[in-house]
Amino acid sequence: MVLDKLSSSLKNTLQKIAKSMFVDEKLINELIKDIQRALLQADVNVKLVFDLTKSIKERAKEEAPRGLTKKEQLINIVYEELTNFLGKEAKKIEITEKPFKIMLVGLFGSGKTTTAGKLARFFAKRGYSLALVGLDVHRPAAMEQIEQISKQASVPFLLNKNEKDSLRIWNQFKDQYNKYDVLIIDTAGRDALSRDLIEEIETLSREINPNERLLVISADIGQAAQKQAEQFHKSCNITGVIATKMDGTAKAGGALSACAVTEAPIKFIGVGEKIEDLEIFNPPGFVGRLLGMGDLEALLEKAKEVITEEEAEDLGKKFLKGEFNLIDLYEQMNAMKNMGPLSKVMEMIPGFSQLKLPKEMLQVQEGKLENWRHAMDSMTKEELEDPEIISAQRIDRIAKGSGLTAKDIRELIKQYRQSKKLVKMMKGKGDINKLMKKMGGKLPKGLGM
Repeated sequence: MVLDKLSSSLKNTLQKIAKSMFVDEKLINELIKDIQRALLQADVNVKLVFDLTKSIKERAKEEAPRGLTKKEQLINIVYEELTNFLGKEAKKIEITEKPFKIMLVGLFGSGKTTTAGKLARFFAKRGYSLALVGLDVHRPAAMEQIEQISKQASVPFLLNKNEKDSLRIWNQFKDQYNKYDVLIIDTAGRDALSRDLIEEIETLSREINPNERLLVISADIGQAAQKQAEQFHKSCNITGVIATKMDGTAKAGGALSACAVTEAPIKFIGVGEKIEDLEIFNPPGFVGRLLGMGDLEALLEKAKEVITEEEAEDLGKKFLKGEFNLIDLYEQMNAMKNMGPLSKVMEMIPGFSQLKLPKEMLQVQEGKLENWRHAMDSMTKEELEDPEIISAQRIDRIAKGSGLTAKDIRELIKQYRQSKKLVKMMKGKGDINKLMKKMGGKLPKGLGM
């Protein structure tokens, strides 16, 4: 996941609390040192780290509220303070008018044009009609890249490869803008925040009058993100930040915390190279994932992209009643496949990241899902609706028809039966916490279902 090392360090710190006999000053001091070490290794500013841990230490002296043990209170304090540290709450973009104009600004190499495509995909999946507008007239091949990315995102593009004046390009397509709910506008970048760049952005901003001016910034610049965010905010009055390249960089902690203290909040983070790898930055959920508590909101957001609310409600009722069959399991598997890699989905499920499954095992599980889909394609309607009738003879027939082994088919049937057992364990409000205890995890107060 994003910030893998920081996540592992923080999880180990929480486990130390969970395993301790009681909470005393020695444990709190150890906890503070562990958190400081973990955050400093993630390139977070020293002053911010000490301010955060000072707040945790002061709150740890408070009496535990009714209904919470001292250990639970301490875990809750760490969760709440880290959440506040990273911006407290999600700053979502609400589409309030048509066309809703989002202008992207930033320096060279920040991933601005790629992010334009990811944003387009994000809003298109939520049912909005939109177009990408290419106004980067300085960078060679920028227009070709916008064209290519528009095709990847399956959205139209508006650009003119022969025009070298960005304002003229904008005005050229004015009669088309009202056809779209959202316009994503890609502008030119520079090597630094120069006077030329500021003037160009200000001129375009006056003419376009965007609803959002988002600074695209690369997370691998670490703490330097704060200076960039502040400079762009002062010069261009940006309304938010998109942090790209969040995966695979130790400096992402520095970039996130640095941006969080500026007046321009982080609104999205780029978490991979694929066109779908863009997420709303939601501090409570993000910290939940770091601490191994999951991120139910992000999980539901991803689910909405691949399954309708009616389908989800119907499937949910079947699962909660324990009435689901292999057809329902098949639909669930398809939905999970479309939500992204199994490892990314699992880190959003409360308690599952505590299992510490090796990446190799997760890859094997993804392969199994594919095999099981082939197996289901070789079953009759009767077998899919009532898997209990699948005999040894039927298993052999299904195996031959799908090109799998009898062992693979038996594993699928076993998985189906285990899923039904799991549902029985989860029946009733609050049982997710019981389930998580079995898995070694626990939700902080207020995150239970």
